[in-house]
Amino acid sequence: MNEQHSTPTVTPAVTVIGLGPMGQAMARTFLAARHPVTVWNRTAGRADGVVADGATLAATPAEAVEASDLVILSLTDYQAMYDILGSGSVPGSLAGRTLVNLSSDTPDRTRAAAAWAAGHDAAFLTGGVMVPAPMVGTEASYVYYSGPDEVMRRHQAALTPLGTPKYLGEDPGLAQMMYQAALAVFLTALSGLMHATAMLGGAGMKAQEVLPELLALADSVGAIVRAGEGTPGAALDAGEHPGGLSTVTMMGATSDHIVETSASLGLGLALPEAVQAHYRRAIEDGHGGDHWTRIIDGIRDPR
Repeated sequence: MNEQHSTPTVTPAVTVIGLGPMGQAMARTFLAARHPVTVWNRTAGRADGVVADGATLAATPAEAVEASDLVILSLTDYQAMYDILGSGSVPGSLAGRTLVNLSSDTPDRTRAAAAWAAGHDAAFLTGGVMVPAPMVGTEASYVYYSGPDEVMRRHQAALTPLGTPKYLGEDPGLAQMMYQAALAVFLTALSGLMHATAMLGGAGMKAQEVLPELLALADSVGAIVRAGEGTPGAALDAGEHPGGLSTVTMMGATSDHIVETSASLGLGLALPEAVQAHYRRAIEDGHGGDHWTRIIDGIRDPR
């Protein structure tokens, strides 16, 4: 009787530098996928939990880099990368490694960082994790990446446990641009939720009463924007803003009412006045009868 022996799959080693909530979540996700994981953090005590789960704590950044060909950075910003990897013996350890920086910063700083890594003979990918730490590694998780196609293909399998990889192209700034654009929507929505909750609080309603209603509305925004257009964004790309259901004038009047109501309640007006300014500009430019998307002109060309 012949016995068949299968060769166990070898998962590549991964280093995670930066152990805030996101870095810890990523380290645990790699461990769950059976990757050998080395970690390093300025405050070593933050590594206690992931070390207990099976990660190895490096004594220095150089030791952390040398432990793996794939080095994940989860830091406050890109300057932190330079602070950690740009001094001492670390730069000499970067040659041949792939740095995947999942920290937030500007696209221009991201491009400069890619050039800096290339100067140390390291490959570089930019990434943006599009879920909060508790959702990393779940089916809902996805991550935007940009950088050299060959580098992305080489490491895609190892990176997939973090979330579905969405590769945007060779320009290292693209993933950061998508990340910042998505966060522009997200942060504005959060401010809108808090402003609306404060408005209703002025009428004596408690947050626990109103947030379920407001969150249901937030959940429906995508469907509302998609309504009536088979390919969202196609009309914008064509420079078309057909009026009809939601004109600039109508939406502008609503923005005026929100400002007036907020002022009567003594609330901060920064957010509603910013929105109001978009519609007033479009009306001043003679586009009151156009679809509300016409406000993009004033955003593209402020004055």
